[in-house]
Amino acid sequence: MPAHTADMTTPGGLLLVLAVLVPVLGLLAGLVVGGRQARSVVLLTIALGLAIALAVAREVLFRSNPLAYVLGGWAPPLGIILQADGLSAAMMLAAAVVVAGIAVYAGGNFGTARGEPESRRSLSFWLLLLAVWGGLNLVFVTRDLFTGYVALEMLTFAAVPLVCLDGSGETIRAALRYLLFALLGSMLYLLGVFLLYGTYGTVDMALLAARAGPGLTTMAAIALLTLGLLAKTALFPLHLWLPPAHSGAPPAASAILSGLVVKGSWFLVVRVWLDVFPGVVPVSAAQLLAACGAAAILAGNVVALRQQRLKLLVAYSTVAQIGYLFVMFPLAAGLAGLGLDAAPARSAGLLQAMSHALAKAAMFMAAGLIYKSVGHDRIAELAGCARAMPLTVLTFALAGIALMGLPPSGAYVAKKLFFDAAAASGQEWLEFVLNAGAFLTASYTILVLAHALRPVGGRLLLKAPPSRAGELSALVLALASLLLGFVATGMIPHASLSGAFTLAGLAAALVVLAVGAVVAAALGLQLPPVAGGSALAGLLGPLRRLTVAAGVLVVRVDGGLRHWPVASITLLVLVLGFAAAIVNGH
Repeated sequence: MPAHTADMTTPGGLLLVLAVLVPVLGLLAGLVVGGRQARSVVLLTIALGLAIALAVAREVLFRSNPLAYVLGGWAPPLGIILQADGLSAAMMLAAAVVVAGIAVYAGGNFGTARGEPESRRSLSFWLLLLAVWGGLNLVFVTRDLFTGYVALEMLTFAAVPLVCLDGSGETIRAALRYLLFALLGSMLYLLGVFLLYGTYGTVDMALLAARAGPGLTTMAAIALLTLGLLAKTALFPLHLWLPPAHSGAPPAASAILSGLVVKGSWFLVVRVWLDVFPGVVPVSAAQLLAACGAAAILAGNVVALRQQRLKLLVAYSTVAQIGYLFVMFPLAAGLAGLGLDAAPARSAGLLQAMSHALAKAAMFMAAGLIYKSVGHDRIAELAGCARAMPLTVLTFALAGIALMGLPPSGAYVAKKLFFDAAAASGQEWLEFVLNAGAFLTASYTILVLAHALRPVGGRLLLKAPPSRAGELSALVLALASLLLGFVATGMIPHASLSGAFTLAGLAAALVVLAVGAVVAAALGLQLPPVAGGSALAGLLGPLRRLTVAAGVLVVRVDGGLRHWPVASITLLVLVLGFAAAIVNGH
């Protein structure tokens, strides 16, 4: 629940309405003008929406004035209130920046040059981009669980067609898989909303926070809400739809799906667990969420390292990075349980989400540029890429550094806050998971760069030179993620962040890279040839066979979990597990 609790419209509250309405109006205008003019309308809409997001951020983040708008003048429980606190404003700003970057990038794929015939694919992309943005903004500003459901559906029904814009059988199957599992999540979420409305007569978050207490109905509702949202977020082991959907979509669409769409359902989990039911959800249930997050970080990264195709590697990287977003819940619950301030864990989760949105969008955009220019994305055949496409490969490297959590990225600051919260709440095991995740992220980033930096005889012949606008927009997003840490340390008052960027931090970063290189050599699927590699392979062969066997086992387990019967049973087991953990916690 946003910090503002008075049920009245505040000065500037209209900005929240505009943040939702402007993308929708832009969508309708684009639909009317159609064809080649749609892109111009969308770019104008994005410029206006970015200005609105900046205005909201100025009021909420820099002037500490939470915003609210009472729709129709009707206060809850009859009416609906839109509100924005720091969490909302920061996510709105991050989403606006990512959408703007993707729009510039997508001009090379979905633009319609003068004289070219108009295409339905191009028009669909631009309109769906605005639909996703409008749905996300509604998720970020709503104070109502049912409006949150409507926003999530808007998000889902805009995201699913993005997966199959190419119209191939493979992408249509991936889109249908995504749609069906997301609808399953919607059904669970809606059941939870109905239970809460039947029990408390409202679905307004502020009113629920004041009225709800421990009880079987409340606990069942929390379990249903949570699992519905986890299915939509694709938290391991409920990720069966994500790898084919994110890797099969066009690169600009993959950037939207991976950078932004998964944040919508995660954001509502934050609202439900930390704002609506902070005293109802026990630490034991949060530990179950932590176990899923930890499994995502470890398994997702290992499977990413075992991929042959670059886009599939990046998609599995998203599976892993989603796990980081859920580390905040056990830490917040643990701190609150000890009577300590849970704000550091919350700030860390927010920073992680923003940093990932920027870096993952940039990484998918770089992967898309490589695919289009080279004609494939087979990692083992990327030799010569760094020389032929230096800016693109640099972007991939910077995005990888940001995802590793190395200084000065936003993820680095988030990791410091996570570590402090883990130590203060006695959950040091999460530090091991976070460090292992950094090593594994470094390993697949290094593996890709090792192939891309490998020389070839002569210059790599590109099918088409990369779009300069596309390269620059991806680079800007990667740099934004990398430099986010400087902004965060100036805005988050926390003792551990004073002097965050030190030589010790740089030394730790070098250790991450060194261990990552070793992990890549031990687990990587196809290693680039290196001088003396044969002798080293002979010496370390037995060890590598052992580590590779472990990696293959993780890949097989992942493949098993992504079968429909297994995923459905897993979802049911997790619903019961969360319900049991919540009941036992009381």
